[in-house]
Amino acid sequence: MSTHAGQVEINALSARLNDIEFPPSIPAFCEAQADRYGDAIAVDYFQDEVELSYTALHQRSNRVAAELLDRGYRKGAHIAVMLPNGPASVIVWFAIMKIGAVLVPVNTAYGGKELDYLLNQSDAQALIIGADYLSAFESMQQRPELLAEPIIVHGNDLGTLEAGSELAAFDPGYPIAATDLANLQYTSGTTGFPKGCMLTQDYWLLLSHSIGMVHQSYGSSRLFFWAPFFYMDGQWSFLSAMAIGGTAIVVSQMSLSRFLGWLREHEAHYCVLPEPILKAVPASQDDASLPLKMVHAFGWRPSARAEAEKRFDIVARDSFGMTEVGPAMVCPRDAGEKLELNTCGLAAPFRETRVVDDEGNECPPGETGELQIRGRSIMLGYYKRPDANADTFDGDWLRTGDLFIKDEDGYHRIVGRLKEMIKRAGENISASEVEAAMREASAIAEAAAIAVPDEMRREEVMVLLKLAVGTSQADMPPAAVHEHATRLAAFKRPRYVAYVDEFPRTATNKIAKTAISLGDLVSPITDLQNQRELPHDDATQLLPN
Repeated sequence: MSTHAGQVEINALSARLNDIEFPPSIPAFCEAQADRYGDAIAVDYFQDEVELSYTALHQRSNRVAAELLDRGYRKGAHIAVMLPNGPASVIVWFAIMKIGAVLVPVNTAYGGKELDYLLNQSDAQALIIGADYLSAFESMQQRPELLAEPIIVHGNDLGTLEAGSELAAFDPGYPIAATDLANLQYTSGTTGFPKGCMLTQDYWLLLSHSIGMVHQSYGSSRLFFWAPFFYMDGQWSFLSAMAIGGTAIVVSQMSLSRFLGWLREHEAHYCVLPEPILKAVPASQDDASLPLKMVHAFGWRPSARAEAEKRFDIVARDSFGMTEVGPAMVCPRDAGEKLELNTCGLAAPFRETRVVDDEGNECPPGETGELQIRGRSIMLGYYKRPDANADTFDGDWLRTGDLFIKDEDGYHRIVGRLKEMIKRAGENISASEVEAAMREASAIAEAAAIAVPDEMRREEVMVLLKLAVGTSQADMPPAAVHEHATRLAAFKRPRYVAYVDEFPRTATNKIAKTAISLGDLVSPITDLQNQRELPHDDATQLLPN
């Protein structure tokens, strides 16, 4: 085993987690935290001016659980939930766990077509929906046979779902166990149809305590979150705060311009820091006095991470996880020289990793291959997708579809997605590597590298650029992009460039590359090789209208 200082740190984290007696279920976890922390604030939805104490969360979710049981929903029922970030979402989440039902979180951006797929594929029997999203439900063409009339939530008012008296205790009349199915958590679906990950209650218990212990190691107890609660990031964020008796400070509507002010106002110790904030918000002499202690800087360039650490006087670390496995890697505070290579860190507690070649053989340290993960409480599989399960599992190892390099000390560095590799004239090009190189220009806020068809080379590289606030194409014209790209090997350099005001995005604010079309561009596509703008007919061969 590696003797690198960071590994010693992760070993100590694992030892502390091994000493924990994990709760036997999510309901038991909620009750135990209410007993322990009582009137302390569990979650603060400051934009809604609503705070929930640990006791209030427990008792109000008991009331909703009792009402769901009275309506006939019991253990194993599939209950879809389409609610915005707010107190209703977290109360309903715990209520569903307390009756042993299966939560099906629904993206609030979905329309009728997406609901047709999701509610039918998940065999939803109930839908708890915010009033603002009823038009999507009403536009469905194929309503599931077992789906009753939707339960409508108006704003933060749960209405008849918690109309009963206070319940200090709730017992559904049958056992709830950590091994029970808790979620059908659908992947973001940026390519193909979304797949429902079957996640147990123990998945969330392990995830919350593992990440919560990382927070504790930095002395963080006030945790600031902005991810939607229908995505797994929103769920683990809140639960990790609850696992340590902390306070989750949750944004309902995200704003980059107000983000730093919110952190200061609410004395936040931790957040997932969006990289665009470095360019969107000018540096201030007050930045270093923010209460932040540690932030996650997912996918950041090493130079940007170092800039954030200096500017805000914090520890900024990447990591790696996915819906299918929860936390897979933790980057220790004492990562040292590994940070220069943009490391995601070491295998997380209760996780094993390996990097394999095309034939399934483990790669030697330093060689690129596909990352595989195994361990306690990874997903059971994709719901009703035996084809996807056969492709995803190699025995008890889960194939991530991500290309990684694992070094001799066990540190991991992501190279790209198998599905996002651009194959140009036989050379594999990592889209993320091209994007990172583009973002090193101060005028470029975000970049998306995509493969476009080419008769000679099969695929060519196109970059779509969103410029930093206060800059224009005159500050970063195609010629400057061409010059900037010389830091890449010749075969990796973009052939085409165009500009956007904004990218289409997934629910988690990732760039939805497959949704990009000519309509998103605010400039003609420029052929950098021939230094000319493409006529419309040629451009339509590269991007759809």
